[in-house]
Amino acid sequence: MEYTYLGRTGMKVSRLCLGTMNFGVLTNEKEAFRIMDEALDAGINFFDTANIYGWGENAGATEKIIGRWFAQGGHRRERVVLATKAYEKISNPLDGPNDEKGLSLYKIRRHLEGSLKRLQTDHVELYFMHHIDWRTPWEELWEALEGAVRQGKADYIGSSNFAGWHLVKAQAAAKERKFMGLVVEQHIYSLLNRTPELEVLPAASDLGLGVVAWSPLAGGVLAGNALNPNISNRTAQQAHVIGKHRSSLEGFSALCRELGEKESNVALAWVLANPALTGPIIGPRTVEQLRDALRAVEIKLDEPTLQRLDELFPGPGGPAPESYSW
Repeated sequence: MEYTYLGRTGMKVSRLCLGTMNFGVLTNEKEAFRIMDEALDAGINFFDTANIYGWGENAGATEKIIGRWFAQGGHRRERVVLATKAYEKISNPLDGPNDEKGLSLYKIRRHLEGSLKRLQTDHVELYFMHHIDWRTPWEELWEALEGAVRQGKADYIGSSNFAGWHLVKAQAAAKERKFMGLVVEQHIYSLLNRTPELEVLPAASDLGLGVVAWSPLAGGVLAGNALNPNISNRTAQQAHVIGKHRSSLEGFSALCRELGEKESNVALAWVLANPALTGPIIGPRTVEQLRDALRAVEIKLDEPTLQRLDELFPGPGGPAPESYSW
């Protein structure tokens, strides 16, 4: 496994981040335990979850699975850089009219406490705002999040699904408080979605933020079975994306055959090759999928291969404004 510093912090994390969104949904607890054990053994120390995972009435189920895994001992908790998130609505009748999406001080305090209880820990290394909150002012957001850091309940604060200008506003508000502010942005990014190259990646790099890519396989479309006509459980969204990008996906598949590598691992290796990226989140449903993804760290794409990928999946043309201006 390879490691890198998380943004401008002094903390190192594995280049692959273990995503747990499937735990308790598509992956049962026993298999989730096996995945986490093998991830640790493989050197993955960066685990990502969210209070909403489990979904609907089962929101929080994933955090509970991770908590029970920690409770087994064996220094599991001490070996993990743990990230969780808040923003989404989690049905709780005790919240009354505050049972809604958002990041009020009231909600952050209650939801962080709920996550820590489910995770069976007294702190998380990284606490993410899962989405920008258009309603809550930054004075309130930093009052809540800085408080969590000062109380030892979170070591660092991250954002997710922020625009470039949101990152700038967040850091400006934090600087006024003489607070470190954000250290990482978690953002959708893949060969099929290179829009972040316009604003988010340049802004994050300039501000010293790490960037962790979610959906690096574009919802499974880059996982290697996109061109298989016999897939019966394909979603309408996947079918639409495949139809739209069929020519590029065919060229991608041919390139991967030339390289002798699986499509999924080449797609992950492409993310890893970008110096602006801390790394991608992998979301294995099985131990076998985890073992397969470990190969991505070993793949080093040369310049001709990167150029061919640019031709197959053109980006926005570089950072703004040069990408669309003179």
